Amino acid sequence: MHGFDSIQIPEQPEVLIAFSDLKDFAPFVRDLDEAQLFAVLSDYYELIGDIVAAGGGKVVKFIGDAALLAFPVEGIDAGVLALRELRQRGDRFFADGDRPCRHVVKAHCGPVCCGQIGTRDDKRFDLFGQTVNTAALLPSNGMVLTPQVFRRLAPETRQLFEKHTPPITYVAVEDRHD
Repeated sequence: MHGFDSIQIPEQPEVLIAFSDLKDFAPFVRDLDEAQLFAVLSDYYELIGDIVAAGGGKVVKFIGDAALLAFPVEGIDAGVLALRELRQRGDRFFADGDRPCRHVVKAHCGPVCCGQIGTRDDKRFDLFGQTVNTAALLPSNGMVLTPQVFRRLAPETRQLFEKHTPPITYVAVEDRHD
């Protein structure tokens, strides 16, 4: 299990960072009232939390239908496999509810600055740095990894991805990227 919650003063570890987001979420929510939206997101957040925790990671925060996720690089294969499961189960979660959303997962690894930050009365764990920005800005229609992540994976995990250019990224074998 990760030790992110025990970090009180800023640290600069290497971390697997991922963003999870939903494509076509805005059109879907137009037909929901606020209570329905809250219920869907509550179930969805629990799904994300369960999968990420099982992979040794942490949900840093949710922002609407998006999530910032972190995994220790020492368990990068477990983290990537959890992200792959998240994308697949996330797609099923919305398809089973007849909701036209697709899950997008983008991952990069490298150094971050992390720790407790916030107001005087409400400090929370968060991560900052170029690694976070790189992950956030990756183009993706499904699941995508940077070469920095791919190079650290075990051979059996690498087989689940194929090279995609430009820019050079590695996409899940089952995803179609245009």
